[in-house]
Amino acid sequence: MTDIQIYLTIGVFAAVILVIALDVVDMAVAALLGVCVLIMFDILDGGDLIQIVQTASGPLALLFGGMVVARVISRTGIFAWLEEALLRATAGSGKRLLLLIVVLVAPVCAVLPNATAVILVAPIIVGVCQALKVDFVGPLIITAIVSNAAGMLTLVGDPATFLVGSAIGLSFIDYLRLVSLGGLLALLVIVPLLPRLLPEIWAARVTLPPKRPPVTIERPAFLALSLLVLGIMVVLFLVGESLPNTIIPPQVAIIGASLALLVVYGARIEPVGEVIRDVDWKTIVFLGAIFTLVQAFVKTELLQGLSIQLYHWFGDDFMPVALLSLAGIGVLSSLLANIPVVAAALVMTTGYLVAAEAVPEIALGPGFTDWPDATLPLFIAMMFGGTLGGNATLIGASANVVAAGICAAQGKRVTFMQFLRIGLPIAAVQLSVGTLYVLALDAILG
Repeated sequence: MTDIQIYLTIGVFAAVILVIALDVVDMAVAALLGVCVLIMFDILDGGDLIQIVQTASGPLALLFGGMVVARVISRTGIFAWLEEALLRATAGSGKRLLLLIVVLVAPVCAVLPNATAVILVAPIIVGVCQALKVDFVGPLIITAIVSNAAGMLTLVGDPATFLVGSAIGLSFIDYLRLVSLGGLLALLVIVPLLPRLLPEIWAARVTLPPKRPPVTIERPAFLALSLLVLGIMVVLFLVGESLPNTIIPPQVAIIGASLALLVVYGARIEPVGEVIRDVDWKTIVFLGAIFTLVQAFVKTELLQGLSIQLYHWFGDDFMPVALLSLAGIGVLSSLLANIPVVAAALVMTTGYLVAAEAVPEIALGPGFTDWPDATLPLFIAMMFGGTLGGNATLIGASANVVAAGICAAQGKRVTFMQFLRIGLPIAAVQLSVGTLYVLALDAILG
């Protein structure tokens, strides 16, 4: 790649982010235009497609599968029942609603990818907000932020943490032992910020209407089969990687989507094509374009050069690199979708560890799992930076983009600055907690 192409790649990156932040063009259009410029100037070619597919296919499969399963479950009528139950649990209080969002979303995100969790609970939250006569945009933004933080509770909760964990061979149990407590702390610090960030909703109080007649499930067999599919997905997320024939989370998502479509076809409730049509393709296209932009950045070899520079600066003292990684990835994840940012950061961190002779050169290839304990805080810092930094802005995480898409479908457009006002303070506090956790983990691991 020539110097002009490197400068152009950086310029396209900056231009896409600026256009999205200023709300000049729809974010999907902006990202696609950026990809077109890179193709026109021969920065991206057909050979890059393989690398893009390898990086993007897993997270996008998780998102697609979750969208299909959630869309099928939405036709069972269970959301209306859950909406009524949540409304009664609020007792007409906006404060209770915000607290219940944390309680409701966190366990769902512990076993399902966070974007899937947002898709599942968003219709319930929108209905409750309308009943309480409060704007649903703020609660849905909080829902996305909670889902991202709760996504750190388990290995499968967030595509970014899964990407890092799978890259270093971290098992589900090892993740619980090393990372889950940090995810819980990041989740809990959201609660004291809610009254300051959403004061009108926190103070809202209305008298609930009389209790409505119980919701009747018209097709109980369809509901049972749909929930069975969801249950199979959850079980496979938990145990799939320990089966004799390993089934990784993206494969689980595709299996779940296929079974859900089979249930729809067998029940003859609606055409399968309508379910697929209702998938949020705009979000998937946007994330695919962002992955492509990141691949162009990787081709500049600036990351490889930064790996060597990190070694010149810090030698084999891993903790400064871990903290710098947490902060740097946190900032970048607020400007770009966190999944491709973490994918690029893995290349940089692995290169640094090879330069520091902490791991052999074969670690640069796939499948290496013999990571010394002293290197683990670096990767866990990446998880904190990628997952929690993505809370800051509208485009920082797939769950954020999904939440904004749901708001738009309900007639409320979420702007970049509107999300930033709520997300940035929460992300700053969470990254501070993550920093303290990584320091403590390093001291424990010695």
